[in-house]
Amino acid sequence: MSTRTETFTVEQSRPGERLDIFLRGRYDAVSRGTMQRLIEQGHIRVNGEATKPTHHPRAGDTIEITWPDARPAEAQPEDIPLDILFEDQSLLVINKPAGLVVHPAAGHEEHTLVNALLHHCAGSLSGIGGVARPGIVHRLDKETSGCLVVAKNDATHLALSEQFSTRVVKKLYHALVCGVIPGDTGEIHAAIARHPTHRKRMAVHEDGDGRAAHTTWRVLERLPLATHVEAQIHTGRTHQIRVHLLHLGFPVVGDATYGAKQNKKLQEQTNYAAPRVLLHAKELTFIHPRTKKEKHFTAPLPKDFKAALKSLR
Repeated sequence: MSTRTETFTVEQSRPGERLDIFLRGRYDAVSRGTMQRLIEQGHIRVNGEATKPTHHPRAGDTIEITWPDARPAEAQPEDIPLDILFEDQSLLVINKPAGLVVHPAAGHEEHTLVNALLHHCAGSLSGIGGVARPGIVHRLDKETSGCLVVAKNDATHLALSEQFSTRVVKKLYHALVCGVIPGDTGEIHAAIARHPTHRKRMAVHEDGDGRAAHTTWRVLERLPLATHVEAQIHTGRTHQIRVHLLHLGFPVVGDATYGAKQNKKLQEQTNYAAPRVLLHAKELTFIHPRTKKEKHFTAPLPKDFKAALKSLR
């Protein structure tokens, strides 16, 4: 896998933002920790000079990123069946089942989407950030099902990451929420950041602290004690839909992290116990980096989601 260098000019000064956070926002597929490591190792330079993660980008700065050769992935290939919606030489789009972890992590070193991709693609995957973490351009939570695009090479990975960061990609989700939402449509503009006391959770920050987040929604069906909604996210924040729907007062059915009280009440009233967070990435639209044509994909509602609708009707 060859080294790739990319250069761009900062258009607007960001006196209140660190370089590592600025770059994390531009390249959604690369973690902040990876950005910090690349800066500290000299792979990211500003105006031709080595810099620090704490540098504040200024208008006119020339930022040069040299993406290093990928190290071999520590994850091992596993023959895990994939529901492939589309595949060509550049990318593949899968319908991720609920319960499948995307990245190996502590407690989930095996049986992940990465393990499955290493087997399926047998070496033809991008390694952005210097690690062969196969082509994961964006993520879905373990319990979320639906459309996920995977890059097979670095050029595709960078192009798709740019589309995600500039909001070219359209992502539509279906969610089943506790309670009956008034109104047919709505939108939420509410910044999201780490919860001040529960560090594994995210929360809306009314004081403006956190990263801007925008979600629009519309009602698909009203049930006696729940609502089937479609949500479009215009930003890609961690747990965005779950946090925003909780902020509205209608958490996702099955979501014990964001809405345990409402879910307990729903279960008591209906005798329905959700097997997971009932959130599904229904549709995904982007511009194919090689053909420059718009591609649109739809993942049908899974059986457990349909069963929940039937039970709660």
